[in-house]
Amino acid sequence: MEILACLQAAFAPYRDSYTPAAYLDTVLTPETLQVRFAHMQVLVAQTSSGQIVGTIACQAIKHGEGHLRGMAVLPDCQGGGIAAELLAHVEAELRRQNCTRITLDTTAPLERAMRFYEKFGYRRSGKISDFFGMSLFEFQKSLLAIEASNTSPR
Repeated sequence: MEILACLQAAFAPYRDSYTPAAYLDTVLTPETLQVRFAHMQVLVAQTSSGQIVGTIACQAIKHGEGHLRGMAVLPDCQGGGIAAELLAHVEAELRRQNCTRITLDTTAPLERAMRFYEKFGYRRSGKISDFFGMSLFEFQKSLLAIEASNTSPR
């Protein structure tokens, strides 16, 4: 339930910018969270006392491609590096699963999130789909360039 609270707190400022169905699909319900657990790996960031302050989910969706979903950090904890840590962990996990490309989708109201993903090498793919009456923008990142730069001699 703490994951649901984290999602709800992180996306609450954008509620009025979402269609009701898009918002519900973003913040989840106990039932849809269980579906996410069944199909994706869900990671959390916790304080030393065990409070969940951030979450993200990932899955290998087809040969060589991974997908991210549900990045959220509690508003009071944003800007402190938690999102970057979560992103690094899911990228490492997808790389371990032999993914060479990662995709994620985001909506227009989440401009700060778009800038964050771009800072970490994600670029718009040009694919825009319908997300319960909202535009959903796909971002992608190749892991091949990262692996090549990590293995080059120094």
